[in-house]
Amino acid sequence: MTDPKRELLRHGLAALAYRAGTTFRGATPEFADFGAGKTPVQILAHMGDVLDWGLTVARGDQKWQSAEPMNWDREVERFFTSLAAFDAYLASEEPLGATAEKLLQAPIADCLTHTGQLAMLRRLAGCPMRGENYFAAEVAMGRVGIDQTAPAKTFA
Repeated sequence: MTDPKRELLRHGLAALAYRAGTTFRGATPEFADFGAGKTPVQILAHMGDVLDWGLTVARGDQKWQSAEPMNWDREVERFFTSLAAFDAYLASEEPLGATAEKLLQAPIADCLTHTGQLAMLRRLAGCPMRGENYFAAEVAMGRVGIDQTAPAKTFA
């Protein structure tokens, strides 16, 4: 028997993977260290920390750990590895250590917010990405890796 709340969480992770992948692809090497506050690579490292934390929450053994940021490509890899581990747990029959609502409002929403922050920073850094109609995007539950379908409809 499938749990519709877990399926919605998994779709949320797939949407995060799609949007984050769009934001990460095509970023210039200089982008990782752009800015005067938190740099994009620091934000991306935080997103990996949030996903790792979210998995511990889902397992019922909440634990926070801040990792030292690596280079951009390694942090992108870590992000998708952490996302896949979280999705795999949600796809399992293991019990959730928190409500689906709490998992949505904290780790998933936080990472979506930071994805938007990185998209804005790309524009400020002079390496903008094309706008896209995300409603038309082919987002599929369980597709949480860097490889995503091409955009269905982009804007100039």
